[in-house]
Amino acid sequence: MQILTRAELEQHRCEPCRDGAVPCSQAQAEKQLEQLAGWKLVDSGRRIRREWKVKNFLAGLEYFRQVGEAAEDAEHHPDLHLENYRNVAIEIWTHSIGGLSVNDFSLAAKIDAIASSLGLK
Repeated sequence: MQILTRAELEQHRCEPCRDGAVPCSQAQAEKQLEQLAGWKLVDSGRRIRREWKVKNFLAGLEYFRQVGEAAEDAEHHPDLHLENYRNVAIEIWTHSIGGLSVNDFSLAAKIDAIASSLGLK
Protein backbone atom coordinates (compact mmCIF):
# COMPACT_ATOMS: atom_id res chain seq x y z
CA MET A 1 0.00 0.00 0.00
CA GLN A 2 1.33 3.42 -0.95
CA ILE A 3 1.40 5.89 1.96
CA LEU A 4 -0.67 8.98 1.11
CA THR A 5 -0.61 12.48 2.59
CA ARG A 6 -3.61 13.73 4.51
CA ALA A 7 -4.67 15.85 1.52
CA GLU A 8 -4.37 12.86 -0.81
CA LEU A 9 -6.44 10.77 1.58
CA GLU A 10 -9.20 13.39 1.65
CA GLN A 11 -9.28 13.43 -2.18
CA HIS A 12 -9.06 9.66 -2.60
CA ARG A 13 -12.18 7.97 -3.92
CA CYS A 14 -12.95 4.63 -2.26
CA GLU A 15 -12.90 1.72 -4.67
CA PRO A 16 -14.04 -1.85 -4.03
CA CYS A 17 -11.19 -4.22 -3.22
CA ARG A 18 -10.41 -6.67 -6.00
CA ASP A 19 -10.62 -10.41 -5.51
CA GLY A 20 -7.50 -11.59 -3.77
CA ALA A 21 -6.78 -8.20 -2.17
CA VAL A 22 -4.97 -8.46 1.13
CA PRO A 23 -5.05 -6.05 4.06
CA CYS A 24 -2.14 -3.70 4.60
CA SER A 25 0.51 -4.75 7.08
CA GLN A 26 0.66 -3.36 10.58
CA ALA A 27 3.81 -1.44 9.63
CA GLN A 28 2.03 0.15 6.66
CA ALA A 29 -0.99 1.00 8.83
CA GLU A 30 1.22 2.61 11.48
CA LYS A 31 3.00 4.66 8.83
CA GLN A 32 -0.30 5.79 7.25
CA LEU A 33 -1.70 6.72 10.68
CA GLU A 34 1.08 9.33 10.97
CA GLN A 35 -1.14 11.39 8.63
CA LEU A 36 -4.23 10.98 10.86
CA ALA A 37 -3.84 12.37 14.36
CA GLY A 38 -6.04 10.73 16.97
CA TRP A 39 -6.70 7.47 15.14
CA LYS A 40 -5.27 4.28 16.58
CA LEU A 41 -4.99 0.65 15.58
CA VAL A 42 -7.35 -1.74 17.37
CA ASP A 43 -8.40 -5.39 17.02
CA SER A 44 -4.83 -6.62 16.57
CA GLY A 45 -4.18 -4.01 13.88
CA ARG A 46 -7.19 -4.96 11.73
CA ARG A 47 -9.20 -1.77 12.42
CA ILE A 48 -8.68 1.91 13.15
CA ARG A 49 -10.61 3.81 15.81
CA ARG A 50 -10.99 7.37 16.99
CA GLU A 51 -13.01 8.84 19.86
CA TRP A 52 -14.48 12.29 20.49
CA LYS A 53 -16.55 13.97 23.17
CA VAL A 54 -19.43 16.01 21.78
CA LYS A 55 -21.42 18.81 23.42
CA ASN A 56 -24.58 16.76 23.90
CA PHE A 57 -26.62 13.87 22.55
CA LEU A 58 -28.05 15.82 19.62
CA ALA A 59 -24.56 16.99 18.62
CA GLY A 60 -23.51 13.34 18.50
CA LEU A 61 -26.47 12.46 16.31
CA GLU A 62 -25.73 15.35 13.96
CA TYR A 63 -22.10 14.28 13.71
CA PHE A 64 -23.16 10.73 12.87
CA ARG A 65 -25.65 12.03 10.29
CA GLN A 66 -22.88 13.87 8.47
CA VAL A 67 -20.48 10.92 8.79
CA GLY A 68 -23.23 8.67 7.47
CA GLU A 69 -23.65 10.83 4.38
CA ALA A 70 -19.91 10.76 3.71
CA ALA A 71 -19.79 6.99 4.28
CA GLU A 72 -22.73 6.39 1.97
CA ASP A 73 -21.13 8.56 -0.70
CA ALA A 74 -17.93 6.52 -0.37
CA GLU A 75 -19.87 3.25 -0.21
CA HIS A 76 -17.73 2.41 2.80
CA HIS A 77 -19.53 2.05 6.11
CA PRO A 78 -17.89 2.39 9.54
CA ASP A 79 -19.14 1.25 12.92
CA LEU A 80 -20.56 4.21 14.86
CA HIS A 81 -20.73 4.21 18.66
CA LEU A 82 -22.53 6.70 20.91
CA GLU A 83 -22.18 6.03 24.64
CA ASN A 84 -23.10 7.96 27.76
CA TYR A 85 -24.95 10.47 25.54
CA ARG A 86 -21.85 12.38 24.43
CA ASN A 87 -18.96 10.00 23.88
CA VAL A 88 -18.67 9.06 20.23
CA ALA A 89 -16.31 6.60 18.59
CA ILE A 90 -15.87 5.36 15.05
CA GLU A 91 -14.19 2.15 13.91
CA ILE A 92 -13.28 1.52 10.30
CA TRP A 93 -12.01 -1.50 8.40
CA THR A 94 -12.58 -3.15 5.07
CA HIS A 95 -14.99 -5.95 5.79
CA SER A 96 -14.35 -7.84 2.55
CA ILE A 97 -10.64 -8.32 3.33
CA GLY A 98 -10.90 -8.52 7.11
CA GLY A 99 -8.43 -5.70 7.66
CA LEU A 100 -7.29 -2.29 6.52
CA SER A 101 -7.02 -0.81 3.04
CA VAL A 102 -6.38 2.68 1.73
CA ASN A 103 -10.18 3.17 1.70
CA ASP A 104 -10.24 3.05 5.49
CA PHE A 105 -7.65 5.77 5.90
CA SER A 106 -9.36 7.86 3.24
CA LEU A 107 -12.69 7.66 5.04
CA ALA A 108 -10.94 8.51 8.32
CA ALA A 109 -9.52 11.69 6.74
CA LYS A 110 -12.99 12.65 5.50
CA ILE A 111 -14.45 11.97 8.95
CA ASP A 112 -11.75 14.16 10.49
CA ALA A 113 -12.73 16.98 8.14
CA ILE A 114 -16.34 16.69 9.31
CA ALA A 115 -15.23 16.68 12.95
CA SER A 116 -13.13 19.77 12.35
CA SER A 117 -16.02 21.59 10.67
CA LEU A 118 -18.11 20.89 13.78
CA GLY A 119 -15.37 22.03 16.14
CA LEU A 120 -14.62 18.54 17.49
CA LYS A 121 -11.10 17.69 18.55
